[in-house]
This record gives sequence, structure tokens and C-alpha cells, in this order.
Amino acid sequence: MATDYDAPRRSEAEEVAEDSLEELKARRNETQSGVVDVDDDATASDNFELPGADLSGLSGEDLTVKVVPKQSDEFTCTVCFLVHHRTRLAEDAGGRNICQDCA
Repeated sequence: MATDYDAPRRSEAEEVAEDSLEELKARRNETQSGVVDVDDDATASDNFELPGADLSGLSGEDLTVKVVPKQSDEFTCTVCFLVHHRTRLAEDAGGRNICQDCA
């Protein structure tokens, strides 16, 4: 379609105002479809398992993690709630313990 660049431009509001209600309803019905798109790849990815991974818990193995309490040279950040070494402590005017990442 050729475009006449010398012609005055019309805004979308002017075009919509000129369209009749029947034309707008017809356009809406043309653009809507009753067909639902189904992605076949999505159903295949639902059954994805890592090779060698026992995610079902049937192996009977318990994970053991050694929990070490907070040391005297560590602090808990009041923003991110992570335990950091005292060297990561940032200055705060309110007296709160904040790490350098959160400051």
C-alpha cells in the first residue's frame, strides 16, 4: 500500500470515533479465535528428570549437614539475615548490624 506523506495525519482517536459500533464488533470477532494453542513441548518437559538423580527419596539416604553456631567474630545482618564475618560490617548510624552488601 502506498503512503501519501503529504496528506494530513489522523490520530487513532479520530479513526475510532469515525468507526461505527458494528464495524468495531466485527473487527473484534475477527481477531478472536476459539481455538486453544497447545504446546506439545510443554508436556514433554513436565516429565524431565536429571540423570542419576533420586528425587523420589526411595534411596533411603539421609543428608547430613553439620550446623555450626554463630562465632564470636560473626554478626547477623539485620537486612538480609545472613551471617557474616565482622570484617563485612558496615557503619550504620542507627546502631544496626548491616553487611557491606546491604549498606
